[in-house]
Amino acid sequence: MVNLKINNIPVAVEEGTTILDAARKLNFRIPTLCYHPDLSIAGNCRVCVVEVKGARLLAAACATPVADGMEVMTNSEKVRSARKHVVELLLSEHNADCTKCIKNGKCELQELASEYRIGDHVFLDLVKEECKIADISSPAIAKDDSKCIRCQRCVRTCSELQNVNALAVIAKGDHQHIGTFLDKPMHEVVCTNCGQCINRCPTAALSERTYIDQVWDAINDPEKHVVVQTAPAVRIALGEELGFDPGVRVTGKMVAALRNLGFNSVLDTDFTADLTIMEEGTELLTRLKLALVDKKEDVALPMFTSCSPGWIKYIEHMYPTLLNNLSTCKSPQQMFGSLAKTYYPQKKGIDPKNIYSVSIMPCTAKKFECERPEMRDSGYQDVDVVLTTRELAMMIKQAGIDFMKLEDQKCDSLMGDSTGAAVIFGATGGVMEAAIRTAYEIVTGREIPFENLNITPVRGMEGVKEASLKIEGCVPDWSFLEGAELKVAIAHGLANAKILMDAVRDGKAAYHFIEVMACPGGCLGGGGQPIPTSLEIRQKRTEAIYAEDEGMPVRKSHENPEITQIYEEFLGKPLGHKSHELLHTHYKKRERY
Repeated sequence: MVNLKINNIPVAVEEGTTILDAARKLNFRIPTLCYHPDLSIAGNCRVCVVEVKGARLLAAACATPVADGMEVMTNSEKVRSARKHVVELLLSEHNADCTKCIKNGKCELQELASEYRIGDHVFLDLVKEECKIADISSPAIAKDDSKCIRCQRCVRTCSELQNVNALAVIAKGDHQHIGTFLDKPMHEVVCTNCGQCINRCPTAALSERTYIDQVWDAINDPEKHVVVQTAPAVRIALGEELGFDPGVRVTGKMVAALRNLGFNSVLDTDFTADLTIMEEGTELLTRLKLALVDKKEDVALPMFTSCSPGWIKYIEHMYPTLLNNLSTCKSPQQMFGSLAKTYYPQKKGIDPKNIYSVSIMPCTAKKFECERPEMRDSGYQDVDVVLTTRELAMMIKQAGIDFMKLEDQKCDSLMGDSTGAAVIFGATGGVMEAAIRTAYEIVTGREIPFENLNITPVRGMEGVKEASLKIEGCVPDWSFLEGAELKVAIAHGLANAKILMDAVRDGKAAYHFIEVMACPGGCLGGGGQPIPTSLEIRQKRTEAIYAEDEGMPVRKSHENPEITQIYEEFLGKPLGHKSHELLHTHYKKRERY
């Protein structure tokens, strides 16, 4: 242990601990801007400077390890003056139109300016006029260089967590900025639209494209019948924006709030998550039969999940030779969109052209996905608008709804019922677990042999997980799988996906099924979720997801009565003609540069 004093208070910490973490142990908060717990240390903003006795210069607390006998002052006059000047310098290059900014009230730079009572600008305003033109070429992400403080959190996020490197530090001196390859617009580069950079940006230099006004217009249009779907990860995070602690489930209140906002029908993406399991599980079993019984050599195995649009765009750019390994299933959002403009209006007696389909997602990449040309099989754009969890919270606030006092309500029937298997889609490993629950029972006629259906080997926050399951006692139709060992893998975060994809490409991965989610922790850590994000917060959301699953009366997708109904009345059977027409698609190769 290392013994030191911080503000004259003794403390003992592990060797290698930074001054920043040592101070937190004593409940001293040192301000930061470039530091983020998910990322490597940069130490370039200098807001966290502290005074170390005997040192000539102030030290960056986030990057300085403690030493035995060290005496640190975190709030001396010298420290306060230095921090105030650093903030003033940052503001001199920052477009401070705070009242119009999407991050107003949630901007870390604004918070520090308030804390240090920054009034009139001490330094010249150096914001260049050309920087004030935001890049809104992407349907998912807006990039505003006039708000950038060059903390480089976004660069480290894109490199370390996602291994995409769509953003980089360009040039030096007063020309330095965060840009893309050849400073191309965001929609022309390898950006996967995952939004992880947004979740870690301290200002509004990066933010989601917002479509709240379009949704209000649709709600107020008497000709429109507005349906809304909500992803499983929204219900365990929305409360963070509206007064609840992380990990509190607000499913019933969310449904009540959506009705109060004026949506004509409040439905659930979980319904089509269950439908995804029926289609994707059948597709996997069909591929296994083609490979093992029919001995076809061109069967694309392992099969990859296709629920995450950030992952889809990543593989289109980075591993186009493996595109055939993707499941042909659309994501639950897009399956819902197709049915919302075919099956739903048919049952309700509504003209499909009057259906306006809104999706509430934890994910910014869903905004890109809904505008893909492949997503129009209903004869219309299947999903009209995607809002993030944050945007839904904003609408609730705009409407003056006291969210905490709302009584719980349930989703409407018809595309509103779901199972626990659908809920766990929101966590890494959840799609895999839901698929195994159903596929194993189809093949053997028995429940999966795990206590309370909890397939723990595929759960957890490890970047890459592997599991295997021996199949015994098959029903006659699936006897060819008798004694087979199903091998699966799970990755979350695209840097981890790269590890698996390299192994598959190089012939070193003997898996049958691989789940990939673009975001750390899965959808619950998506780019549209409440800010801040950290491993601790994602762990609490994960616990909430599994608690929601265990509280559901039905926990296997194939036992959802509404799924049975839609196959009987509309789709026919999994992988049938109608399903292929509406619920399946293919993707395309994209250039890297």
